[in-house]
Amino acid sequence: MKKAGLYLQEKDPILRALIERYGFYRPSPPTSDGWSSLCRTIMFQQLAGSAASAIQKRWLASYKRTLESGFPSPRQVLNTRSDVFKAAGVSQQKASYLQSLAEHVESGDLDFDELTSLNDQDVITRITQVHGLGVWSAHMFLMSQLRRPNILPVGDLGVRNGMKIAYQVEGVVTPKVASEIGQRWEPYCSAGSWYMWKVADGDQDFFNNPVN
Repeated sequence: MKKAGLYLQEKDPILRALIERYGFYRPSPPTSDGWSSLCRTIMFQQLAGSAASAIQKRWLASYKRTLESGFPSPRQVLNTRSDVFKAAGVSQQKASYLQSLAEHVESGDLDFDELTSLNDQDVITRITQVHGLGVWSAHMFLMSQLRRPNILPVGDLGVRNGMKIAYQVEGVVTPKVASEIGQRWEPYCSAGSWYMWKVADGDQDFFNNPVN
């Protein structure tokens, strides 16, 4: 994404310094299909990574899996008994989210091939119709799965923490403030957000020598 980097270097001195520090934005390629990606999003909600990974591993072991990603099919999830979810450590709430996702996929209301041709807002609308998937989940899908260039996940705490450090914001960076900061990154908000995650990850040198 050299094009995005060159553009942001000209638009924002803060990002110019971060690009010099971290190099050009390097989005990771999708690691799985859309269905598996959203299943994983649900599994990892509000859990530490290690705990979520352990639960997901037990849950996946409950199925005879035919998908290349190693996940069960939507039909298999719909046919899963509540005691199977419970034995794997999947909460009743998350089981309902997974089955809601499966219902939307099976009915065709959520067609992953179709999503690639929709604009960002329409993708958000389709994904958030699933019980348990909100705007943040849709933003992550747009960025990581569809690799859309202009996504600003103002609900993401990491992005907002990165903004607080990089832009030396006093007090809490609210979604409104995050939107105002992110406006200068358009049409490459995804790249700008990526740099905020880099800052928030804990670069001590950056903390001690903030960008001016």
